[in-house]
Amino acid sequence: MSIAKRRLSPEESRSMALAAARDLLIEAGPQAVTLKAVASRIGRTHANLLHHFGSASGLQKSLAQYLTDQVCGSIAQAVLKSRTGEGSVRDIVDLTFDAFDKQGAGALSSWMLLTGNEDALDPIVDAIHELVDDIAEGGHEDREMHEDTLSLVLMALGDALIGERLSGSLGLKRDAARDIAEQQLEAALERWRKDHPDAECQTAN
Repeated sequence: MSIAKRRLSPEESRSMALAAARDLLIEAGPQAVTLKAVASRIGRTHANLLHHFGSASGLQKSLAQYLTDQVCGSIAQAVLKSRTGEGSVRDIVDLTFDAFDKQGAGALSSWMLLTGNEDALDPIVDAIHELVDDIAEGGHEDREMHEDTLSLVLMALGDALIGERLSGSLGLKRDAARDIAEQQLEAALERWRKDHPDAECQTAN
């Protein structure tokens, strides 16, 4: 019996729909992420998708949450590894930029805002905020970490939307924004290491 025909739990059906929505987003852009298109791709009915998400905007908001949850865990691990010398700052930059560009979060966010879904960015903003508080030394009070994250996310979002055209018009290479973000995070990481000289020694032991 195919997956499309067998009975799925509500959670399985929802997860399958979000995975299909993500694929549609990457393949054809945010305007292609509709209840009808997703239902057709996974062999379900429009009514079934309506039950899970309520509306097309509900589907899109859930997709934003889905994309963010997938990426934030990877970014958190990359941040922690970079602090102990196991990973690189470029890993953090590439994961963040790819989330907004290659995985479509930037295009999805802008599309949702243009179509009147004013709380479109809430899942992304909330998840990133939670991520930063989790990995920051001072939790919510770690102002430097919040500032670094703000800069990185704004650069990643802007690059996803106009980075290719802008870098080309300025005669810069396509990944110039990533290089700049990497330099800024390297400086931030160096400040962190100076403020936490025992961190790497504890990890080594």
